[in-house]
Amino acid sequence: MLDEILAELKTSTAKAHEALKRELSRLRTGRANPSMLDGVRVDYYGTPTPIASMATISVPEPRLLQIKVWERGQSKAVDKAIREADLGLNPQVDGDILRIPLPPLTEERRREIAKGARKHGEESKIAIRHNRKDAKDMIDQLVADGDCSEDEGDAAWKRAEELVSAAVKTVDEIVAQKEKDIMTV
Repeated sequence: MLDEILAELKTSTAKAHEALKRELSRLRTGRANPSMLDGVRVDYYGTPTPIASMATISVPEPRLLQIKVWERGQSKAVDKAIREADLGLNPQVDGDILRIPLPPLTEERRREIAKGARKHGEESKIAIRHNRKDAKDMIDQLVADGDCSEDEGDAAWKRAEELVSAAVKTVDEIVAQKEKDIMTV
């Protein structure tokens, strides 16, 4: 039972890392990246739809995103959704193709984006610590119910602490790498 709790803790920290990487991939680093538009939803016949489900997103140049809408007439809806997403992007519509030039980032804007990356990292650490608390509660309950000895509970808690420490260190490494990418001109 203790091994199951530790395995669950390990799985939940891995999920926190994946969620952090997903969030950080949406942050702009100065280079065009299709994942920048992952959070944008287009009103597609009354249904909020991701752009990737209704168009092809490509990166023909390092500072240019190109969106080829599959259905004629939807390019205006995609344009509107990108503008309303408040990403600081200004699409240029050319028939069923949208070109989104990415202006160079200023130093101040880079710092703001890096601050956002640190915020996402802190949210990930909070989620990991919450999972640690849940694991601690389950271990304590097993000891209280007599399903395991106190020594086994202490050993499991020590392993849980090691897992959490490693997970928090990984979060710091992921955020540091993203900050480096953001601050690189």
